Amino acid sequence: MSFMYNPFPFHDPKPVNRPELSEKTIESITGGGTQVVAKKFITAIADKVRREGAIVAFDGYTTAKWDLMVSLLARECNIFDFNIEFVDSASRTFKSGEEIDSIIDPLLIWDKKIDPTLLYGKVYHGGYIGLMDPEKVETFKKEIPALKAPGTLVVVYGYGCLIKEFRPLYDVRCWFDITPMNSMLRIRAGEYANIGKKHTGIINRTIRRCYYCDFENAVQLRKELFDTGQLDWYFLDNDRAKLQMMPFGTFADICAALVKYPFRAKPCYLEGVWGGSYMTKLRHLPKKMRNAAWVFDFIPMEVSVLVEAGEEKLDINYCSFVHKEGIRLMGETCVKKYKGYFPIRFNWDDSYHSTGNMSIQCHSGGKFNVENYNEFGRQDESYYVVITGHEAKTFIGFRDDADIPAFFREIEAADTEHKECDYMKYVSYEESKPGLQVMLPAGTIHSSGRNQVILEIGSLTIGSYTYKMYDYLRLDFDGKQRPIHTHLGELNVRQDRRYSEIHNPESPEYIVQKPRLDAEGDGWKEYILGENPQMYISLRRLEFDVRCEQDTRGEKFHVLTLVDGDHIRIRSEEYPERFFDLDFMEIACVPASFGKYVIENLGKEPIRVHKTCLRDGYEYDPA
Repeated sequence: MSFMYNPFPFHDPKPVNRPELSEKTIESITGGGTQVVAKKFITAIADKVRREGAIVAFDGYTTAKWDLMVSLLARECNIFDFNIEFVDSASRTFKSGEEIDSIIDPLLIWDKKIDPTLLYGKVYHGGYIGLMDPEKVETFKKEIPALKAPGTLVVVYGYGCLIKEFRPLYDVRCWFDITPMNSMLRIRAGEYANIGKKHTGIINRTIRRCYYCDFENAVQLRKELFDTGQLDWYFLDNDRAKLQMMPFGTFADICAALVKYPFRAKPCYLEGVWGGSYMTKLRHLPKKMRNAAWVFDFIPMEVSVLVEAGEEKLDINYCSFVHKEGIRLMGETCVKKYKGYFPIRFNWDDSYHSTGNMSIQCHSGGKFNVENYNEFGRQDESYYVVITGHEAKTFIGFRDDADIPAFFREIEAADTEHKECDYMKYVSYEESKPGLQVMLPAGTIHSSGRNQVILEIGSLTIGSYTYKMYDYLRLDFDGKQRPIHTHLGELNVRQDRRYSEIHNPESPEYIVQKPRLDAEGDGWKEYILGENPQMYISLRRLEFDVRCEQDTRGEKFHVLTLVDGDHIRIRSEEYPERFFDLDFMEIACVPASFGKYVIENLGKEPIRVHKTCLRDGYEYDPA
């Protein structure tokens, strides 16, 4: 699932992972273009087709495209003198578009007073089968086997054709995967219509329907297929003309190799009206980018992992890797607690040399998300300041003297009458400087101010439940005033989180904390920057000049960000050849199974590494 509405179409070539792969694994990967893939696929199953016929199923992640592969298979079958039958499963199994609308539309919010952008709704948990016509399903199960005959290849393609009710019908089962970024670019290009729709519609509504239905169905089916090991072939469909194909066992081998290393994800970059210029220069982004307001460096549902396999670069949906190697990546307790999801997300918010602050906002808690969105868990966040310019501020909590009812009246007037709100009378702030860490449990009013770059670290929640309460009467890129969510903000904001409370070590609302030493060794120290019973993450900083020893103990993954210094190496103590080198403001994940490891300074300057892990006792934390 995804809330990355408008990624910039830039594919960062740098974050390549190079796990050691066997020659057998590398040789079993087919690239070279979809024409080569089609030829290799037919060759692999030709004997079976010739002897008894074969029924093949093509299913895949939302926006997967089978048209070119299907066309090329027809040509290859002519060469082999095979008969070929194509079956579009969607037209043979799903309910009518009107019937599907009657199931999904009531789950979505249509009241613009509550949700002016029509962004929200409830997650549909009925799976593909819940959108299918029972009579059509039974007919499909009878008709498909009847098509099988010696010398005939039957290709069944379509979303949901690999659900458990249909899997026994097929001789060969294939999954076409795609990264979230490429999927979103296809949606925005008008290349995808929602399940039950004949044509694509208004972009944001198509994306919302994807989030609350289409993506969810695809994610859950993919996880089930991976868990049960019922796939034969795995395809990467990031470019329909350049399909990459491998036996599913090869994909499993690649994931098993990658989880033995620290690794970096492939970021996604998004423009925004408050965006700054720091990350565009640091990452050498295209000059035509207006800015990089958001850098999704490690948001699990949005990113991918680039893996070098011989001559091929494999761009793998990160959640596919999580589904395959969840226990070794996150630890068994974490997998059970968070239902297989990677539970922490990381991104950069860049307002450096920008025109203004991020909006004044808050997020919703677990109970609200479960009841209103069918979501799993709350939306907590935190900010760690890395880069600052003049007068940079981080806004958090209400002032002690804030008249909150007056604040509500002012933001309502801003929304309906376009009157400015004097937000500085109400919202408290910290003078930003590198190293400032603030915690933002759900309900905390907050904002990243102008002229800084912050590392935003958040909880599991995968929807964009950000309620903009005031946005300075600002216009978006389309020249329209940006809508705000005063209603949802007022329902969720915690009015008791005022300056004195959030700075009070004796208060349960103590979320602007002072660093405290937690561990030290030969030449290194580890500080806790933020821990609070309301959040399941532990925010820490490692400080050293030469090297620092760490240990996942086979229980908890670590996420490391180089926040001061130029270059470090993260390497295993037991297997020194397993390492990853990290540059300034890059993020790497150290799998839970990695064990003892060392972080080495590859330069001469002092090093500061931000470390995030799950807080002790997180398994008892309520959703």
